Amino acid sequence: MTDTAATQASPVRLYLASASPRRRELLTQIGLAHEVLLVPAPPGEDEPQHPGESAADYVQRTARDKALRGRDWIGERELPRLPLLAADTTVILAGQVLGKPADRDDAMRILRALSGTAHEVRTAVAVWTGDRLLEDVSITEVRMRELADDEIGRYCDSGEPFGKAGAYGIQGLAGTFISRIAGSYTGVMGLPVFETANLLRAAGIQTP
Repeated sequence: MTDTAATQASPVRLYLASASPRRRELLTQIGLAHEVLLVPAPPGEDEPQHPGESAADYVQRTARDKALRGRDWIGERELPRLPLLAADTTVILAGQVLGKPADRDDAMRILRALSGTAHEVRTAVAVWTGDRLLEDVSITEVRMRELADDEIGRYCDSGEPFGKAGAYGIQGLAGTFISRIAGSYTGVMGLPVFETANLLRAAGIQTP
């Protein structure tokens, strides 16, 4: 099924294979009318990292898999063949993927690990158009200040860490935790608009 509630007044130009409100906001920000394609995900909250697979390979594979599942979904339901955009964001600390927290204790553990350190946020973007798969990745270094246990606890109590890679959202309350970034702010949010616009232009979709 597709979600048409937020379809823009202008003609829809692509599918977004993500339910993330942040990705929807960023596409709207750059003036791209889109429709959310609600493609069933594999079982489990996060796709597992394959044995021996690097964090960098993992995030790109996951974005690619989302795009290919979306392509198949379009074909099975005989939907209009518009370009499809998929993305995946991964937080990486010392080469290890920090996924979405399973519960409050897990969120506390992740944020304690990130406290006072620099980590990497990679967002891979994949666009399926016609018979081509176009891909790119945004890499950003993020430095988080030292966090006291009580403020980590208050942040977890806000509910914001849940459903987010690395247990934080830079666009929300956790913005006060981040002392420096080197790279793409929108990439840390979940959709790097520079790389996304480049891929969409390659797919024949012009951005303002």
